[in-house]
Amino acid sequence: MHALLVEDDDRMAQALTTALAQRGHTVRRAARALDALRHVREAEFVLLDLGLPDLDGLELLRRLRTVCGAPLIVVTARCEERDIVQALRAGADDYVVKPFRMNELMARIDTVRRRTGAVAAPTRADADRGPVRAGDVEVDLAGRTVTVAGAEVRLTRREFDVLAVLAARPEEVHSREEILDRIWGDAFLAASRSLDVHVAGIRAKTGRAQLVRTVRGFGYRLGSPAREPEVR
Repeated sequence: MHALLVEDDDRMAQALTTALAQRGHTVRRAARALDALRHVREAEFVLLDLGLPDLDGLELLRRLRTVCGAPLIVVTARCEERDIVQALRAGADDYVVKPFRMNELMARIDTVRRRTGAVAAPTRADADRGPVRAGDVEVDLAGRTVTVAGAEVRLTRREFDVLAVLAARPEEVHSREEILDRIWGDAFLAASRSLDVHVAGIRAKTGRAQLVRTVRGFGYRLGSPAREPEVR
């Protein structure tokens, strides 16, 4: 794996580079946002610090996601819930707060790499049956697209993965543990509110609050949403 490490702290960058190299990975370090944008297209994985000298890390994350779909983990000292939620909504696959244990970070990298895109790959049966429709929402599992009332809606990779799990078996209720395990490889994921954040993102971006229905105390299922009433 070729990793892009976006980190302005020399000691932290050296420690991460050594740990990755010991596991057989090559690393390109970028200490500034401009360098990260220049080299991100060659990356197979991204580790991103949010405290950069030339651009806020959350803004850089949004820009990276417009040009790169590689797995990305935020590794930062920021521990406020707002930062975590914003990073996940912007497309981060995981969020690790400094200080951290190196072995835990390496395990999270392996998990994200293994699981990234796994749910998104449609089975032959999925592709053959065509898009899944729920009200005026159409989910194309093979093409990884979502349209609402005929207009395409852009979801992050993880948001689409969550929706794809529900749409592949729309008649079933899916437990939180099942969704977390299939997408993140962790049935508990106690360290973050990833699933809740991505469900909220799906509802907000599609404008269909009932597209993902909550089954209290258990999980989620695909809904059949009606058009949301306009507020005048």
